[in-house]
Amino acid sequence: MTINTANVVTEQLTAAGRAIEHDSFAIIDAEAGPHAAYSDEQWFIVRRMIHANADFEFNGLTEFHPDAISAGLAAILRGGTAIVADVEMICVGLSATRLAHFGLFTHQFISDADVIVQAKAEATTRAVQAMRKAHRLGLLDNAIIGIGNAPTALIEIVRLIREEDLRPALVIGMPVGFVSAAESKALLAQIDDVPWIGIRGRKGGSTLVVAAIHALLGIAESRQRNAA
Repeated sequence: MTINTANVVTEQLTAAGRAIEHDSFAIIDAEAGPHAAYSDEQWFIVRRMIHANADFEFNGLTEFHPDAISAGLAAILRGGTAIVADVEMICVGLSATRLAHFGLFTHQFISDADVIVQAKAEATTRAVQAMRKAHRLGLLDNAIIGIGNAPTALIEIVRLIREEDLRPALVIGMPVGFVSAAESKALLAQIDDVPWIGIRGRKGGSTLVVAAIHALLGIAESRQRNAA
């Protein structure tokens, strides 16, 4: 794996931190077993997801739309792209320095007062109303959407794609849980005309969305460096 070896912005800030992270990746590569189903860039993302929670089952559970990598990188490299998350944890987990380098901006509305009021009025979840608010604000088209906590948010995104012609740049759908989590990701996997990255089954979480986005940022920096 050669991606990221000369990166600066998307690397750890200290030599000690970089050494620990690179050693961790080397251990993952040694212990993960076969992963020929993934391209080098896809494995770069899966490996970082494994690094985030030490679960080797993501080697196999992680799935990619054929255009996921190219679409995600294009959205990052054009700058000004919105990253819309289902929960604040994703926004907080993303490196502000790395986002600023690419001119990316995060948004989440899960705790907004109007979202809560509307969720109660319509007997839906806050996550559903948060996605609808983002759509009303014009933030979802051409955005990177990251969902790591709320299956209902992902189900709503799939509905918006199918019924309201929503066209995000990339959907990273990885909600964790026991109610509708696996089903929501199965729905995402049926989408052909919008790129996505997902996980089969119940496993997932906001840390995995953060890991996937950070991996994409690392690949994007490598592209920038190679083009210079």
